[in-house]
Amino acid sequence: MANDSNQQEKITGRCYCGAKSLRASSEPLSVVYCHCSDCKRVTGAPLAAFAGFSEAILTISPDPGPPCSHHPGVDRWFCKDCGSPLAARYDYLPGQIYVPLGLLDQAETLQPSMHCHAASNYAWLHLADGLPRQQNSGRDALLSDEPAR
Repeated sequence: MANDSNQQEKITGRCYCGAKSLRASSEPLSVVYCHCSDCKRVTGAPLAAFAGFSEAILTISPDPGPPCSHHPGVDRWFCKDCGSPLAARYDYLPGQIYVPLGLLDQAETLQPSMHCHAASNYAWLHLADGLPRQQNSGRDALLSDEPAR
């Protein structure tokens, strides 16, 4: 995560208690839903939504400290004061960091472009949004040069 607090803010956000703020100097690379069991558990929701940024342009301040990792290849950061999930990094998506959409002040304007891990969707959850559904991680689409927005 970048640590340059003087970067121009295009995207802003904060954790639940406001102790941690997030800033990005450009739009996200992607905005996606995730149905995997790990993301559902970490957010406490039946469906997670994230904005993916280049790691170089995202700042969390004050520094959230070391990440928490319960799955190989996945690092997550949380607010130590309120417990909000702040960000996640996945080894299979190098250079990218994912922020829960609900933390961002501009979330209303950041529409998801696809569903990842759609094979793990709850049978009772029906979203007729017409978005592409990747049965697994969506890695190929998230690593492409085309923004997934």
